[in-house]
Amino acid sequence: MALTMNDVDRFEASRPRLQAIAYRLLGSASDAEDAVQDTFLRWQAADVDRIEVPEAWLTKVLTNLCLNQLTSARVRRETYVGEWLPEPLLAGDPMLGPDDTAEQRESVSYAVLALMERLSPNERVVYVLREAFGYPHREVAEILGITEAAAQQTFHRARKHVADGKARTEIDEATTRRIVEEFLAAATSGRTEPLVRLLTEDAIAIGDGGGKVPARAKAFEGALAVATFMRGLFKPAQAKRAIVGGSPGVHVTTANGAPAIVAVLDGRVVGVMCLEITADGIAAFRNQVNPDKLERATRQWAATEHGEPLFNAF
Repeated sequence: MALTMNDVDRFEASRPRLQAIAYRLLGSASDAEDAVQDTFLRWQAADVDRIEVPEAWLTKVLTNLCLNQLTSARVRRETYVGEWLPEPLLAGDPMLGPDDTAEQRESVSYAVLALMERLSPNERVVYVLREAFGYPHREVAEILGITEAAAQQTFHRARKHVADGKARTEIDEATTRRIVEEFLAAATSGRTEPLVRLLTEDAIAIGDGGGKVPARAKAFEGALAVATFMRGLFKPAQAKRAIVGGSPGVHVTTANGAPAIVAVLDGRVVGVMCLEITADGIAAFRNQVNPDKLERATRQWAATEHGEPLFNAF
């Protein structure tokens, strides 16, 4: 049965919510778009007049598609070159979804998306639907085909895993901006000591090049190791310019609701470094340089206003 315009409109009204759910589940904007489009194809093939609650039906279909992807993704990532990091979304990207509550904002933060990679597919689904979108345990249980008690247990387990791995302190936006500026000044000074003072003792730095851009296979751990790496990263070198194709401009913005340093060359985003900042200092740098995961960021960058770069890297 062909869809009416009203049927299409009903789906399109749900698309932003579906995209936001899929992105949180998959950590990939392109995979999220594919999952939502596959959900539409199933909506198109269904007898929609017999679907009593379209929102619940669409969420269940989408979730099952994402569960399949999460299961296969674990196999694919065993052969992934180097560290795997989520695809960053720059400020203003509609796929970031609702940000009315602290839980919604936190669920899409780069730090939590990285932590959710440790969860089982079911734990990830329960955490996202309950924590970010407020679905009752009963509805989550129906979507997954489990009991309500099992859904509650899975949620508490997932929430504990995420809480155990994240920083528990929050600082205001003005302080965050100052710390980012201090970091850039220290990183370009050529000295390690000022950088060490800005980091937590157990700071980490992770890069995702996907085998297409040089990135260390393992994370740097500890303030001194991270500071030494950052000093070298921002040190001018012809070899770096050759790899990137020039000297990118460095901007400070936000990605996934947290401070980020964006490198842009000829209108193309070539790197997004997401910072995890706590009251004790910078706890983590997660640097996405895989070009496949920066295409959407480039489109978003082109669609928004931004000032001149703070300086040119390399």
